[in-house]
Amino acid sequence: MSLERFIAYRIMQKDRDNFSRPILRISIIAVALGVAIMLLAVSIVTGFQETVTGKVSGFTSHIRVVSFENNRSWEAAPIGRDQPYMQELKDNPGIAHIQPFALKAGIMQHEEQILGAILKGVDDQFRDDFLKESLLRGTIPQIPKGSATNDIVISRYHANTLLLDTGQQVIMHFIQEPPRFRRFNITGVYSSGMEEMDQRFVFCDMRHIQRLNDWEEDQVAGFEIFLNHMGDLDHYTRKVYANTEYNLKVENIRSIHPQIMDWLDMLNTNVIIIIALMLLVSAITMVSTLLILILEKTNMIGILKAMGCTNRTIEKIFIVNALYITGRGLIWGNITGLGLMILQKVTGLITLDESTYYMSHVPINIDILHIGLINGGTILVCFIFLLLPAHLVTRIHPVKAIRFS
Repeated sequence: MSLERFIAYRIMQKDRDNFSRPILRISIIAVALGVAIMLLAVSIVTGFQETVTGKVSGFTSHIRVVSFENNRSWEAAPIGRDQPYMQELKDNPGIAHIQPFALKAGIMQHEEQILGAILKGVDDQFRDDFLKESLLRGTIPQIPKGSATNDIVISRYHANTLLLDTGQQVIMHFIQEPPRFRRFNITGVYSSGMEEMDQRFVFCDMRHIQRLNDWEEDQVAGFEIFLNHMGDLDHYTRKVYANTEYNLKVENIRSIHPQIMDWLDMLNTNVIIIIALMLLVSAITMVSTLLILILEKTNMIGILKAMGCTNRTIEKIFIVNALYITGRGLIWGNITGLGLMILQKVTGLITLDESTYYMSHVPINIDILHIGLINGGTILVCFIFLLLPAHLVTRIHPVKAIRFS
């Protein structure tokens, strides 16, 4: 053990009735609260962003390839299912899944009630993870290889408005020339928490839409591309665009839902402000604590200087002492923060208004990288702030310190 660490350790252990003892405890508590608040803020905001993004992408994917048209209709012109670049994209490690889809606007009818909806057609390549998580009751239809299935999944909004439930049938009318209709069997009811999306989408076998639109079996409305990491969105959007033909349009989740994504990005500013304030509070607390320690140990500083210790050695003693206090605060802060995060993640104790926040409870995202950055950043900021007050020991003269102690 070095001299600086030995003396710093003795200062912390000696005489528990010192004036600085309650100050040290307050400092540890302040650092612990700051770290806990930073951990909770980051985990809640990233969890919220991840949850909302996952729900939005569940309806429209991260990247979408459709026919290039100027109109904003839900019904796009068909494109060929066999696109030469799709296999190459599937081999990219950043792309999780690619699936074809088709959309068709219609009017749902049950007895005297009617309601507009968007029929989203999928095939056996459909990634149903999102729908499984949102399913309230019933089952998700299995798309067979042969003939089309009449099974569909509707939202809770559709079920409540039309007084429907699983096991019942619903008629869907399509305004086209000539007008057509289909009778579907309801096998499941879902609720994503995103009312705007739930009011629109009904999931069915894509072959119904192909027949309604008089498309060939190898024609679809487009392709949905899911990524492993949202941070790769811009990179793969450019990559997909570079590989598609001139008559195809590449959209990503930011261009399809700009309001929602801009709102999620604004949350990053709130987190940055919270982290900056907590780091500032922790740093100021440690500076104040170090100043009190230096004033209380003025006599000791004079004796050490008289015995030949350099200013640099004494500075290290107090910096090590302050970092020891910071370390204890970090330990308790991590225990408190991680404990609350795990409790909320397991129990969902704190609830939310689903109609406002798109989820029923506060989401938690536990990321080891974020935890490491918060702890490392706290130590670094406190260390930088401690350099100035530690430099005050150079102004203490040993003769005066010993004489007036």
